[in-house]
Amino acid sequence: MFSWANKEGKRKDPELFQTVSDGLKRLYRSKLFPLEDAYRFHEFHSPALEDADFDNKPMVLLVGQYSTGKTTFIRHLMEQDFPGMRIGPEPTTDSFIAVMYGDQEGLVPGNALVVDPKKPFRKLNAFGNAFLNRFVCAQMPNPVLESISIIDTPGILSGEKQRISRGYDFAAVLEWFAERVDRIILLFDAHKLDISDEFSEVIRALKNHEDKMRVVLNKADQIGTQQLMRVYGALMWSLGKIVNTPEVIRVYIGSFWAQPLLVPDNRKLFEAEEKDLFQDIQGLPRNAALRKLNDLIKRARLAKVHAYIISALKKEMPNMFGKENKKKELIANLGDIYAKIEKEHQISPGDFPKLSKMQEMLAGQDFSKFQSMKPKLMEAVEDMLSNDIAKLMTLVRQEEAAMPSQVVQGGAFEGAMNGPFGHGYGEGAGEGIDELEWIVARDKPTYDEIFYTLSPVNGKVSGAMAKKEMVKSKLPNTVLGKIWKLADVDKDGFLDDEEFALANHLIKVKLEGHELPSELPDHLVPPSKRGQ
Repeated sequence: MFSWANKEGKRKDPELFQTVSDGLKRLYRSKLFPLEDAYRFHEFHSPALEDADFDNKPMVLLVGQYSTGKTTFIRHLMEQDFPGMRIGPEPTTDSFIAVMYGDQEGLVPGNALVVDPKKPFRKLNAFGNAFLNRFVCAQMPNPVLESISIIDTPGILSGEKQRISRGYDFAAVLEWFAERVDRIILLFDAHKLDISDEFSEVIRALKNHEDKMRVVLNKADQIGTQQLMRVYGALMWSLGKIVNTPEVIRVYIGSFWAQPLLVPDNRKLFEAEEKDLFQDIQGLPRNAALRKLNDLIKRARLAKVHAYIISALKKEMPNMFGKENKKKELIANLGDIYAKIEKEHQISPGDFPKLSKMQEMLAGQDFSKFQSMKPKLMEAVEDMLSNDIAKLMTLVRQEEAAMPSQVVQGGAFEGAMNGPFGHGYGEGAGEGIDELEWIVARDKPTYDEIFYTLSPVNGKVSGAMAKKEMVKSKLPNTVLGKIWKLADVDKDGFLDDEEFALANHLIKVKLEGHELPSELPDHLVPPSKRGQ
């Protein structure tokens, strides 16, 4: 819980923040919204935020061309059909479907959704009836949906016809969702890697949200290993031309549906990739508060830059005559104004809105109604970024610590967690977990031969003697040191024949590419040391 006073001499009653969500709502309303409102931020960039935007569950947005398996992916996660679901090889999903938790199963149409104050979709009414008629909410009781909501989108086709016939700005709608979701998953079909013009436009519209983006190469079980290598390379090359970031976007390879693998050669790879993707999604509830905080900071930085631009344009406008000609001149020279603001206020070029889009938006505005710079509004946002956010960050960590087990549960997440079908079960250090015999005993005769060549004293070899043999594995000393600690079960600084065999078994596990356990599992404890 925090309290702080305003910077001026008059002290306010302290603000008490019970939660991060509560703190974000108050900071936005009291400090950021007045700046946005004064400089018409909502007309240029993004509608005003509402309480539901801060209170809603983490959301996952699925985007991809038609028949890449978006709807099937959702069904795979929940292990249950949802209302309005249609799956097929042809373009079936023609609507935006928000799959959310509800006590009763059913569909809520778009026009009803945008008037519900408890849902974070009220500002979507700006996209008009053409969009709202293609937007529904599928509600159902499902354990996965207790922690996250999922947004299914229409499949993207090639050609100009679909873009024209939609009746709403598809890329703008996706950009609206991208600002508010916690994860954006781009799905690709291993057989259809061509990226259409509209899909390229969509990916570019998601710029500034690369941190939320993940890529899934779906249906990878339908091709062999050699083809998969080529397809993966081609996908990375295609994405590299569209996503202008120096970092490589994480790509998950697999077959995300509950059917037998057609080509099972890469089963272990698919299992490892699915585990990583599931862990990424499961961590969203735990990181939701931090994501909302991060998004508010990004929004505040953009609002600051926008205020500088609008006030600079206002300053250059004449009081009486020649306003229209001056307006055209200012729009044409907007790049110079950007450069001047960047230099004057030490702002990164990446914080500025896209030049061509800003010029297009300014053309329809009346510059005479723009506000000049209001230092108090800017100071409030600066204070929020430099002081309030830092204090709120402490509360984020406190909330995370209080809810360490807050992960997505149910559906496919349950089947992949524990038991013999959990990832890596019975492999590496887990090999022999279900067997009555000590797994190390299989190779112990071989290890014993080496053990007795080291001249053991009283049935044990010293650390120096064991080291001479263990370094032959060429593993780093840090790894061998961990193996020594695990193998020296009785912690006497020596290894008997069982402990020496165990050390060699762990070296073998590491050389085969598996991770070492942090603590020795019960099934690897030598028989003579059990129960001690």
